[in-house]
Amino acid sequence: MSKIKVAIIGSGNIGTDLMIKIMRLSSVLEMGAFVGIDPASDGLKRAERLGVPITSDGIDGLIAMPEFADIRIVFDATSAGAHHHNNEVLQAHGKRVIDLTPAAIGPYTIPPVNGDDHLDAPNVNMVTCGGQATIPIVAAVNRVAKVHYGEIVASISSKSAGPGTRANIDEFTETTSQAIIDVGGATRGKAIIVLNPAEPPLIMRDTVYCLCEDADREAIRESVHAMVAQVQSYVPGYRLKQAVQFESIGDNQPLRIPEMAATGSTSFTGLKVSVFLEVEGAAHYLPAYAGNLDIMTSAALRTAEKIAERIAA
Repeated sequence: MSKIKVAIIGSGNIGTDLMIKIMRLSSVLEMGAFVGIDPASDGLKRAERLGVPITSDGIDGLIAMPEFADIRIVFDATSAGAHHHNNEVLQAHGKRVIDLTPAAIGPYTIPPVNGDDHLDAPNVNMVTCGGQATIPIVAAVNRVAKVHYGEIVASISSKSAGPGTRANIDEFTETTSQAIIDVGGATRGKAIIVLNPAEPPLIMRDTVYCLCEDADREAIRESVHAMVAQVQSYVPGYRLKQAVQFESIGDNQPLRIPEMAATGSTSFTGLKVSVFLEVEGAAHYLPAYAGNLDIMTSAALRTAEKIAERIAA
């Protein structure tokens, strides 16, 4: 099939990395425009050198470009606040939108969990980098043993967190927490992000805790390993750092989880499953430690390619 033309709004780290991925890796997508608001940004300069049509006038500049008419899919890699306006404008022009901000206007999309469920939606939301890394694991546990509470901790290098990420910390925690429930299947969810200033920069690390019904531990382990392999199919640097950990929580010493108050009880007995992950980036734009950026753009690329295939069918 002929390639589907796409545009990216946001010339920062995420947008630039996504552009390079599309140009290097995709057989179904073609860059039609790259959009920013700072004419001096490295992303816009790089796009221009690569021959991609650019504008530094934001969404208004994109609409004014002659290439806009041929663009079918638009990625928004700006901020949660800006996305509301961008999406409204793009929907009025009939464009399909993939949201890489935590705005969560459209349905949450995690490729190996529900990647085929929303291919006809006008707007899909890629949750957050932490969500893309950890929610597949919550879902993997939940398909074997009901997860009553899922908590994730995403630790990323400060150097890999641009101004957009820093402006969206609150939205990150809220969106990821809700997606742990809506996509991961947990009854309750909690998300924490840590910006680590260590030098040299550390590779993204993620910890997933699931409090679930007691079940066959080997079945849970196999489910987690199968999910890791699915994510690795589009994020090669995604891996377990150690064996899946299990801990029985008995009646003699139950856990007290205040976040579970809405379920009617803050007391938990059952099985605690702990999974420790590392996400190394492909270094298409930023260094390999920026796995948080890589998993987000890789998930968006996988989703866009599936949408493009649906459009072309």
